[in-house]
Amino acid sequence: MPHAQTNPKTRPTAPAVPRPSASVIVVNAQNEVLLVHRNPKSKSFANAHVFPGGNYDKDQDGEHGLSFTAIRELFEESGLLLVDPSSGKMPSDAELDSARERIHAQKRMFRDFLAQHDLRPYTSSLLPFTQWITPPFVPRRFHTQFYVAFLDEARAAGFSHGDKEERLPTPDGGQEVIEARFVSPQQALEELSAKKIMLFPPQYYLLSTLASVLQGGKNTAEQRERVRTLSRGAFGQMVINPRTLPGHDVKTAGYQVLTYEGDETRGGSPGRRHRSKVWFGPNGAAVDVALERNFDVFSEIETHAFSTPAKL
Repeated sequence: MPHAQTNPKTRPTAPAVPRPSASVIVVNAQNEVLLVHRNPKSKSFANAHVFPGGNYDKDQDGEHGLSFTAIRELFEESGLLLVDPSSGKMPSDAELDSARERIHAQKRMFRDFLAQHDLRPYTSSLLPFTQWITPPFVPRRFHTQFYVAFLDEARAAGFSHGDKEERLPTPDGGQEVIEARFVSPQQALEELSAKKIMLFPPQYYLLSTLASVLQGGKNTAEQRERVRTLSRGAFGQMVINPRTLPGHDVKTAGYQVLTYEGDETRGGSPGRRHRSKVWFGPNGAAVDVALERNFDVFSEIETHAFSTPAKL
């Protein structure tokens, strides 16, 4: 979700309507999360590391909702297919690769592929984990429902750990994603600080939140329950609309301040900080981020400062 400033002379007269989208944070047994590296030539999120996801597609997703979108996009972008443990036999690698290519190219319906193999997408395993809406000044806007899913609780086809998977779909002779890999949240944050990767503010925010929970090299029942607690509580219901801080001189400071609901400038109590300092690169992705959040996300979210979660 880009948050870079744009030239006022090129801004549209009316903000673009945010497109409904979904993104899933897949957590494996080693407390690593799946990140995909976007192609530098992509129209959205160019060269950034993001969680797999994409826009709701009426033809592909129909009435199934954004949880279905999340699982479809995860399969298209990474090859990882999350299905209900009671589903039928998983197709061969060759069948999965072929279906992935055709679904991505809109030559096959994801639901038809699932039905053919008696597979049921494991939508019930997806835990809501905040919604983010791109600021009005950005030309391409999204209203994204983020989810968390634990890989060891689902039957899954595709790679589940390790550094990199490069067998990614290449429809129309190009790629939206150039690699996918599992990495610990803390390592991803350190790679951003070392200028090895680029992240957008929502990904940084959610990685920072998970880094405080998913510690150590083995995912535990206690850690999963803490993530579920966040999902069921006020955190999971947050709808975040980043806004630039009025009066902040970006050119002088060298960074932009994005405030979130619950900040003292956005309906929160005096002294409450819920904002990020963001240093942007030329394509809108953050080259560095510093999150300021001085409250406990488990127990101290001021829900009155947030809008009612939207039905996407």
